[in-house]
Amino acid sequence: MARFRPALLAACAALVLATLATPAMAADPTPAGGGRVRTAPVDVAHVGGQVKLDGVIDEPLWQQATRFELPYEIQPAENTPADVRTTVYLAENGEHLLIAFVAEDPDPAKIRAFLRDRDSAYHDDFVGVVLDTFDDERRAYEFFVNPLGAQMDLINDEAHNGEDDSWDGLWDSYGRITSTGYVVEMEIPFSTLRFPAGKSIQQWGADFLRIRPRAVRHQYSRVKNDRNVPCGLCQAGRIRGFAGIHPGSNLEVNPTLTTTYSQERGAPGTPFTSEGIKVDPGVDVKWGPSPNMTLYGTINPDFSQVEADSGQLSVNNTFALFFPEKRPFFLEGADYFATPTTLVYTRNVNDPDIGLRVTGRSGAQTYGVFVARDTVTDLLRPGVFGSSLARYDGPSNDGAFRYRYDLSKDLSLGALATVRRGNGYQNLVESADGRWQHGAHTLVAQYMHTETDDPAFRGNPARSLQGDAYIAEYDYNTRNWSAAAYASHLDEGFRADLGFVGQVGYEQHLAALTRHWYGDKDALFNHVTANTRWQSNRAVDGTLLDITRDMWVGANGALQSYYELGYVEREKQWRGQRFQEKVPRLRARLTPFGWLQLAVYVRDGHKVDLANARLGHFVNISPSVTVNLGRSFSASIDHGYERISRDGGNVYVANLTDLRLSYQFNLRQRLRLAILRNDLKLDPSLFTQWVPAHQRSIDTQVIYSYKINPRAALYAGYADGYFSGDQVLGTDEEPIYGYYPLFQSNRTLFMKISYAWNL
Repeated sequence: MARFRPALLAACAALVLATLATPAMAADPTPAGGGRVRTAPVDVAHVGGQVKLDGVIDEPLWQQATRFELPYEIQPAENTPADVRTTVYLAENGEHLLIAFVAEDPDPAKIRAFLRDRDSAYHDDFVGVVLDTFDDERRAYEFFVNPLGAQMDLINDEAHNGEDDSWDGLWDSYGRITSTGYVVEMEIPFSTLRFPAGKSIQQWGADFLRIRPRAVRHQYSRVKNDRNVPCGLCQAGRIRGFAGIHPGSNLEVNPTLTTTYSQERGAPGTPFTSEGIKVDPGVDVKWGPSPNMTLYGTINPDFSQVEADSGQLSVNNTFALFFPEKRPFFLEGADYFATPTTLVYTRNVNDPDIGLRVTGRSGAQTYGVFVARDTVTDLLRPGVFGSSLARYDGPSNDGAFRYRYDLSKDLSLGALATVRRGNGYQNLVESADGRWQHGAHTLVAQYMHTETDDPAFRGNPARSLQGDAYIAEYDYNTRNWSAAAYASHLDEGFRADLGFVGQVGYEQHLAALTRHWYGDKDALFNHVTANTRWQSNRAVDGTLLDITRDMWVGANGALQSYYELGYVEREKQWRGQRFQEKVPRLRARLTPFGWLQLAVYVRDGHKVDLANARLGHFVNISPSVTVNLGRSFSASIDHGYERISRDGGNVYVANLTDLRLSYQFNLRQRLRLAILRNDLKLDPSLFTQWVPAHQRSIDTQVIYSYKINPRAALYAGYADGYFSGDQVLGTDEEPIYGYYPLFQSNRTLFMKISYAWNL
């Protein structure tokens, strides 16, 4: 196999782009030409001693701290004077970054604050900091705290335009509501951060923020925000100092013990079977040999997923559903493996017994490597019209390597390779990508090549097991206008078995345009957009798959509301026939009270019944309600109703209800109940093959958790599942059709204990 042939082509193209872009970068140093001019850095005071996190700013070291305010409202108002006062205290003591916020409020009774689990307080009042520790405008840590001390931490990946709260750092905080507002104290160990090594003076990008949700969601900052500049980190302020800081040994040992007892049965009235009590000890070891590198090893890792996935309607859909990763080993540093196409989707690694990950950066270079040995081999087999899931029972060795080089703050090049090898099976992926962002313009490109040896396709000359793919995207973003153009091509033999690519053998072209209007923050609507999008999908042989024309108007207004009215028209080819789908839609979201959030999404039109290749009347209604009672209790319910009707009957009626109840005793202890109910009814007379007339499943889970920190916690819980409906019994040659009344099909008791030692 010729290694990295497409990668070299993409790299050469990106280097040509860099050569062409360099004069423009040098010619325009103003913010409008790239956002590179920022406010003067703030010097971080060096202080001695430790701080007591109690929400009282009375230690002498706070009097020595650097002090400043957050003078600007940047959302929804546009760099107007802040209507409340926020004072920030900033210092470091050689081991920790120390930050205190004194957030004044004219009416403290309206402060929105609830006891929350980690990463759950985004609808509350909160304050925090964004730290670009390499000052390269690419990647930043985000630390936020609500008025009661609930923590939120994220990774901001500017290169891929996203914030990811799956990262959990080890840091301390405290929040206290006062008669004049609230106070938050934060103590962030330098061992939690990565920063350049060997510098006597550090300069970091830093943005200090306060979020204040009332009739609208106010956002205050230390620096102004230029809406003509599409990047965020390039407009952050800077802090300077940190002489002689170091992260220490940064060795963390995290043993885990997971115990489960499960029972299953396949039919009502039959006895449960069980494999007995399973006890799985494991250990994770994380070590930072330098401030720029992290090694993470795991032996017999606990890859159990503690909390249930959110429900998704999967009826009338031929492609696999995407579920986010929740397992700790893969979460930390996940952004290091990100590319424009999802080539690393770690939920494909189902049950490994050993794993190793290395992530780091050196100057302009960023890299990540992970390897794992999986006890099974789960596959997503993509196609033109749908995807399927498969499993080989034998083990596989999985690995990914990612490298990125930042030629400048505008231009980066990257390469990625993944491999999966099992008994008689192999999948190799090679990729190169580049990103250029300057002023209002962003270009992204990626080229990929795959080769696969899958026993299921051996001897099938009609199915090539190698393929190339590319994507190219241009985005234009200013204060009033946004536009995008996108093109992609994926050969039919393209397979990214460690990633999530569900459709191949097609080409896509897309163009989109958006116009923004901004009004006063107290206006009925403070932000209105008019949007249009055109998209064409064709098979690689030129056959039309679908053409979509989408138009919508969205508006943000009072009560933190968002309203959207849209219309999509799709010309779709399916099983040799061409259909016209037309679906108007309505979306609304608002917070009428601080303790209540409401949302609804409605679609009503005509869509194709994929199972029978007929056009039907389509209805989808998806309401959701979130309620917070007192400081501790919260409840959310999401419901999805979907129906396709034709020829005097309902092809299907699907109802999916996802109920979550939570009681937070304090910031460490929580009790949570999840109930997921899925109900599907079909009309067999409208199908040409046998289908179940009715199936229902109910899954429940109750969990108690006690968390000292994200990696020192106790979980104990119970889960079970119920099923009823029509089933095919017997054999394929002699099927027997039967009906099961609602019965308990499985039940599980589980406990997980983990503890982290910092050595």
